[in-house]
Amino acid sequence: MKKIITLSSFALIAGLSQAQVQPFQKEPLFPENNSKSKFHTVSGERHGPSFFKKEAFPEVEYTPGEKLAFDKYHTVNVMYHWYETWAKQFPEIVDLYIVGESLEGRPIYQMTITNKNTGKETDKPAAYFEGGRHSGEITSSESILWLTQHILENYGKDAEITHLVDTKTIYLRPQNNPDGSNLYLYTAQANRSTVRPHDNDRDGLIDEDPGEDLDGDGILYQIRKKAVTEEDKKKANFIVNPDHPSGKLMKRVEAGKGEYLMYSEGIDNDGDGRYNEDGIGGLDLHRNYLENWRPDTGGDLTGRGYTQNGAGEFPLSEPESKATVLWVLSHPNISVVNSMDTRVPMHLRAPSTSKAEESMYPSDLDIYKEMDELGLSFTAYPWAGDVYETYATRYKVNRMTGDPLKPSPLFGHGPDFGYFYFGSVWYGDELWNNGAMKDYNGDGIYDDYDALMWDEEENGGRGFKSWTPMTHPELGEVEIGGFHPKFFGQNGPTWQLENWAKKQAQFNLAMAKRLPELKVGDAMVKDLGKGEYEISISWENVGGLPVALEQAKLVKIVQEDRVSLNFDKELTEGYEDAKVQILSPELYDKTIYAGYTGKGEKKSATFKLKVNSDQPVKGKIRLSSTRGGFFEKEFTIN
Repeated sequence: MKKIITLSSFALIAGLSQAQVQPFQKEPLFPENNSKSKFHTVSGERHGPSFFKKEAFPEVEYTPGEKLAFDKYHTVNVMYHWYETWAKQFPEIVDLYIVGESLEGRPIYQMTITNKNTGKETDKPAAYFEGGRHSGEITSSESILWLTQHILENYGKDAEITHLVDTKTIYLRPQNNPDGSNLYLYTAQANRSTVRPHDNDRDGLIDEDPGEDLDGDGILYQIRKKAVTEEDKKKANFIVNPDHPSGKLMKRVEAGKGEYLMYSEGIDNDGDGRYNEDGIGGLDLHRNYLENWRPDTGGDLTGRGYTQNGAGEFPLSEPESKATVLWVLSHPNISVVNSMDTRVPMHLRAPSTSKAEESMYPSDLDIYKEMDELGLSFTAYPWAGDVYETYATRYKVNRMTGDPLKPSPLFGHGPDFGYFYFGSVWYGDELWNNGAMKDYNGDGIYDDYDALMWDEEENGGRGFKSWTPMTHPELGEVEIGGFHPKFFGQNGPTWQLENWAKKQAQFNLAMAKRLPELKVGDAMVKDLGKGEYEISISWENVGGLPVALEQAKLVKIVQEDRVSLNFDKELTEGYEDAKVQILSPELYDKTIYAGYTGKGEKKSATFKLKVNSDQPVKGKIRLSSTRGGFFEKEFTIN
């Protein structure tokens, strides 16, 4: 689905495109647009609450200002405001449209940037960048917003960006999960998923145990309780970390060896002894892709296979992931993708279920490794590599048991779909780092110790709430505190926002600049005498990628480059009596199949014609490459 945006902001936010018939249903008023309501509601039937008190965080811009700045996070509406503004401001290079709708019916905006005067967007090599798939991982959306503004404001000023927009197509989607993001930014809930009801703890109840803001500060912190009873002492699995003198930091140990029990802020709504384990939603759009999908928790009836938490009922069960995959498959001109999350931080890619050397073509893996290094040159993240090995074993040993870490799979994961199914360079990068800027104690691990040290030294201690005594309605005397879950743990403090958004955007831009680029020469006509001619064309891939990865060839997502001639129909009618006969190639379709043009490779194609006419004959020679673009050169004979 692709709806061109032509209406007012109100109609756009309702997710409607221009219509000729007035709908009989009332246009939905989403809670973020309802200033009269003190509560943010979510749709669906569940056993817990579907409405939550609205909050206004100082770190968030809820109404667009006169100028876009990255000193605050932006709501979906504010992002959409700027996308609408830019579409009006740069009509010659921008198309804005609704590519799908969320579960609750919110529009999913997408922008195409290309110079419309140099050809159609689908006739050019393309890159696609997306943020916001995980509702609370909003730094990724900010990076898309930053990149969009940077490209548009520098077109015509920066030579490389101007060349990029003139010769390539950039697709940008700032928010792929508007339902979840609005819940995150307007309430205390620290959700990660969409809002579809989901039985996370598999107790037969759905969304029955969300967090509660017990102290009324609008933020769901942590709770620590001193183990006093014998029963509590058997379960206690935390101690005060002796490495940090403040007594703030907690350290996990084995059950029975601790002095404290830790909970997230709230109550045990379903009485199962766990706190906030089944809040709003729970499905993971980044586990809902087609490639290597596995059933959700409990879906393996043998108990001996694999499942994937948050996978959904079936692949592409969620409208948001379906909108992504179906749109991408309709645009095979895309060679480069980054669909981003937060907070490892890492340049994250395939494979997600196997070792790279076992499942990837060596030449493709080499390209990915080059991209890894390219990314690190901009971001200096601690890691770049695959999910299965690099991500899963990045700390080498289990910090609690000391056991060596083993490779571990993720199923239904975007980068696996991107490479194995779609045959592209596809990343799922993780921005932000929970404040662990450097390894303060030299233990080789970026953990809460490092985050607390940085918070105290560089952030004025604003990322951590000191433990404060309170009386819990169920647990009795406890303390509440810990890292700020939204704007320190999951996303950075606002003064760090632009740095992280920018450096990630610069990597994405650098990948786009490496798209394949076919430099095509003019059509050459050679008179062979006796009415026969040769028509030839040559081209070179001067871009940074081949027109097809080896995997793309395997799964047939791209066709090989091909060259053909085009004449007015009346010139080629009549077989041997036609005014123009194509003598070679001798194939029935008269097409030259030229394989796949590699990086730096030069190619040419030559046709042999016979012309039975004394009048000038005009024609066109066409080069068509799925990911290299479409080119047409005119020529005249006689």
